[in-house]
Amino acid sequence: MTIQAHLVELERKHKLLENELHEALVHLSTDDLQIVELKRRKLMVKDQIERLKQGDTLH
Repeated sequence: MTIQAHLVELERKHKLLENELHEALVHLSTDDLQIVELKRRKLMVKDQIERLKQGDTLH
């Protein structure tokens, strides 16, 4: 997988997590731990995206 394709996939995953987090926040019955986990996963994906972008600009 090329870096660009991997970046596109990570951005897609980030958007899905963002939507999932939004839905979880809208529903009051959502467990706080689930929300924390979604935020953690979303941040991890964002960090991966940033690392790829930084690495791509170095070449």
